[in-house]
Amino acid sequence: MNNLKKVNHKTVFDKDFKILDSDNEFDYQTELTKKLDSDSSDFDQNKLNEIVLWKVNRYAEFNDKLIYELNSLNPNDRQIDLEKTKRILKMLLKTKGVQLAMASTILRFRNPKIYQIIDQRVYRIIYDGQELNLSSYLSDKNIDNQIELYLKYLTDLKQVCSDFKIDFTKADRILFMADRRVNKKHKLRNY
Repeated sequence: MNNLKKVNHKTVFDKDFKILDSDNEFDYQTELTKKLDSDSSDFDQNKLNEIVLWKVNRYAEFNDKLIYELNSLNPNDRQIDLEKTKRILKMLLKTKGVQLAMASTILRFRNPKIYQIIDQRVYRIIYDGQELNLSSYLSDKNIDNQIELYLKYLTDLKQVCSDFKIDFTKADRILFMADRRVNKKHKLRNY
């Protein structure tokens, strides 16, 4: 029994099939493709991560200034430096391939005492009747709105942690799992 469904699409076996010059112009993840193509060293976890990121189109290249700024965040601080946070978030959100959820993830891994991940699950479990709906349009106004949304989220998340006696450093994970449990029948939006 053949489970393959017959579809009517073009293949290399069609009489009129040709390779065009434009087919040789592979333009996908240009910088990472060059890096991976030219690297003949042994695989390690970092290289495998880059290959996976290349495949799923989620590679972001961070400039030295942004990396310096990220490293200037003290992982032991307990109080947020709002101006520095805004500056770094703006740089992150202007980086190709980085949206607010990824930016917050980077900050969270730098200092979980101050920053937590914002995502659809945690957002909907702390904001009644609301969904996290972010535009990926890179205007200054949109970026500023996302930064303000994230800062408000952190404040609100601290209050939820206080109300429910949740360790703030684990809040994103605990509330993520709680949402999976209580909202398992409610689909998430795909961006």
